[in-house]
Formats: sequence, structure tokens, C-alpha cells
Amino acid sequence: MTCDAGVVGNLKTKGLSGQLYCDVILVTSVDMRFILSSVALVLCVDVLHSLPHTYLQSRQHHDADPRFTEKFFTQTLDHFNFNSMGNGTFNQRYLITDQYWEKGFGPIFFYTGNEGDIWEFALNSGFITELAAQQRALVIFAEHRYYGKSLPFEKDSFNIPQISLLTVEQALADYAIMITELKQQLGATDCPAIVFGGSYGGMLSVYMRLKYPNIVAGALAASAPILSTAGLGDSRQFFRDVASDFESVSSDCTDAVRGAFHQLKELAESQEYRHIQSAFALCKPLSSAQDIHQLNGFLRNAFTLMAMLDYPYSTHFMGNMPANPVKVACETMLGGSDLLGNLRDTAAIVYNATGILPCFDLYSLYLECADPTGCGLGFDSLAWDYQACTEIELCYESNNVTDMFPPMPFTEEDRRLYCSKRWGVVPRPGWLNIQFWGDALSTASNIIFSNGDLDPWANGGVRTSLSDSLIALNISGGAHHLDLRGSNEADPVSVISARKTEADLIAHWVKMERTRLQKFV
Repeated sequence: MTCDAGVVGNLKTKGLSGQLYCDVILVTSVDMRFILSSVALVLCVDVLHSLPHTYLQSRQHHDADPRFTEKFFTQTLDHFNFNSMGNGTFNQRYLITDQYWEKGFGPIFFYTGNEGDIWEFALNSGFITELAAQQRALVIFAEHRYYGKSLPFEKDSFNIPQISLLTVEQALADYAIMITELKQQLGATDCPAIVFGGSYGGMLSVYMRLKYPNIVAGALAASAPILSTAGLGDSRQFFRDVASDFESVSSDCTDAVRGAFHQLKELAESQEYRHIQSAFALCKPLSSAQDIHQLNGFLRNAFTLMAMLDYPYSTHFMGNMPANPVKVACETMLGGSDLLGNLRDTAAIVYNATGILPCFDLYSLYLECADPTGCGLGFDSLAWDYQACTEIELCYESNNVTDMFPPMPFTEEDRRLYCSKRWGVVPRPGWLNIQFWGDALSTASNIIFSNGDLDPWANGGVRTSLSDSLIALNISGGAHHLDLRGSNEADPVSVISARKTEADLIAHWVKMERTRLQKFV
């Protein structure tokens, strides 16, 4: 697969060793209609259960929180151009619960949905409902346009030019309109709104407070890399910090990973493709340097996910992860003298958690795209790939000097060439920096920037408080937006303390906003 073969086509099923697995056919045409049907996905659910859940567009939420009701909001297609779509609308999904709400008085806690099915975030952000119970709040989780079921043009949403309405600005306007109109409908016009989000959703929470302070009184931005995604910082930082997580467990662990990748490199240079196929239990034989590049990306992505999701207990968010997956990975890497076999088994922690896959199909399980940290699979991967080609800058590289991975550069020029060929767009470096203030945030207010020191995204965000109302919380032993997760007996003291600080600040902001609103009565 070349870098421009980023569109997932149809899924087909095959019998292999008496078991079912999924084979993805890749389509390179920019204008080709994406034809992955929900029916095909359902056929593959049993196998793909071992994969990150956000990869599955049609995953059924049998464990959906019964407190939430799923609804759809009639949303404007284009908030900024009256000619292009007229007054066209689409159905935007949201989840709502008033179980804890003091009607007409309690605050509104609004989750700014990010790059995936909104149920995944609702089911893995229990702190918000816990806080709602304490502060008698209404809770709303809003799905981002072009993700999950919120497809503005249904099956044509990922065609050109229909996908052009997928922008940060449009998403923020969606949320601003939804909050405003739902307040009217629910008799909540005087109820202060606080926005929450994790990762890209956390970025959106920051942006909501910057752009619509008349609508939202404060923001909790967990693990929000608002600096690195605006082109600020070091392109080596992300994978350096992934490697650091494993180094913190054991330097022998990172040495073993380096050694395994070195052995893979030597085999590839000798074109011993059959040996590599056998060592990594690959479904199909390798035949080119591009296949080796794909294998390196596949393996690197497994370490990335384990570093991000290094929670102290087992989770089912973006995959079925054991407790402390980084430690488990290091134990696996150091489990014997067969470094290639150890590397294969370490990747299987992510890609084959249930043990059901008899082999790994590289091009089905991992797609190279405009985000070197991974776009996922399915419909959502298309949307995120487009965003990484337009406003979100993700030019991160591994180099085998500051990290433990093979050299895999991804420069601005690489991004430009890929995105021009794939989507017919030219990225705008620095646009987020201009549009959403970059690191010049000191005149903003009422934002919490929380980050865990285990999270490779953390150093792409705000780590130092900027004022009395721009608070940075650094969570020792915290992985990717751990503070948004529900309370767990395995939680470190640091995240318990962080949640208490967050709760106190939010209560204060709600009180301040009520006082402000009363002045206008």
C-alpha cells in the first residue's frame, strides 16, 4: 500500500484455518464512493472485537448506559455560507440524561464529541456523570459531524466536495447552536453550560470557550494537544514520549524493542520476506519495501496505543487493554530470546486481544494516513484523515535516535503531497495557531488543561498554569484523559486529587456565571 491508498473499500470475509477474518480492499481514487456497508461490518464484528472499538463504525452498544437517551438534533449543514447549501440540514446525534438535573437551575455539562462514535466517549467518561450527580447537572454528549451516525450526506459524506464541510469551525458552530436551542427547548436558558472533552474533544472544549464565551462558562480540556496540533513544538516529541513510557518500566525493554526492529531491518535488507512472514504470523507474504514500511507502521501503532491507554485497570476503550499494558508489553518483550516473536506477541496485545485472529493482515488492521499516530479504520478513519489533511497538524516522526522505532519521517512536504493526491486539498500550516490563539492564551479564562505524565500527547498541550483561571493539572501516573474516566479503586491518588480540583473549579465557574446572568435580569 502506498501512502495515498488511504480509503477503506468493502470488507469481505474469508475462511482461514477454520476461522473468520476480515480482509480490507483498498481504493485509491479520490472520487470513489466509499462502499463499506454496515452489513459487511456486522459480518466481521466477531473477529474485529479484538481491535480498537473506535475502528468499528457499526459497533452495537449493547452495554449502552441506560441513563442516556439517544436523540437527533436538526443541524445546519453550512453555518458560514448562505449560498452553498441554503438552509440545508442534517441529523446530528446526541446523548442526554436528566437523571441528576435540578430542572431549570442545575448547570449543563456538555461533552464536545471528537473523532468517533459518541457512545464510546459517553461510556468512558464516567467522571462527568459522577460530577453531574454532585452538582445536579444535565448531561449532553454531542457527536461530531461526519463521525458515528452524524453523517451530513449519508453514504456520500466522504465524497468531494461534500466532505469540505468537515472543519473545526463548523463543528464548534454545531455545538454552539445545539447548546443554545436545547436550552430553549428544555427551559434551561439561565443554566450555565460547562464543556468537557478529551484529546481532540478537549481541543474543541478549549476552542468553544475561546470562540463562544457567551455560551459556555468554562471548559475542562483533558489531554488536549492544542500546541502540537497547531504546529508548535518538536516533531520528534510524540514518539520520543511513547518510548519514554516503556523506558520508565525498564531500559532493557526499550533495548529489546530496538533490537527486534534491527533484526527486522536486517531481514528486510536481505529480502527474507518468507522469514518475516513466518516470524510475525502474517496472513500474506511480503514482497516489497513498502510492505516492510507498512509492517513498521503496524508495529509502531501498537506501542502508541498501549502508551496512550496505560490505565491501571483493564479497559475497553479503543480496544481491549489489560491493566498496565505498557508493563505487560515489556514483560512480553523480555519473555525470551526470540525478539521477533516477542515483538509479534507484544503487538498482539493490541491487535489480537481475544486471541481469535489466526494471522495478521497488515493492510486490514492498520491504515497509513495523514496522522502518523493512527487514523483507525472504517468511516471514522476517512473523516480524521481529511481533518489531518486540512486543519489538524500531525507531522510527527520516529527516528531511532530519540525513540526506539525505525526512522519514519512525515514532513510538511510529505503531508502536502499525500493530501493533495488523496483529498485534493493543500494543508494550511499554522491555521489553528492563528484561528485559536496557539500559545497566546493568557487573556482567556476558565479553562482547565489536564494531562497525565504517561500520555504521549501531554507535552503537546499546556503543562503550566497561565493565570488563576487557566489552570494546568499534571497527573502523576495518568494516561490519556484518565481524569474523565469514572472512579476506580485502582485510581492513583493524583487523579483523585485532580478530579476534586476540577469539581471545585467548575462549581465556582457555575456560581460566577449565575451571578453574571442575574445582573441582566
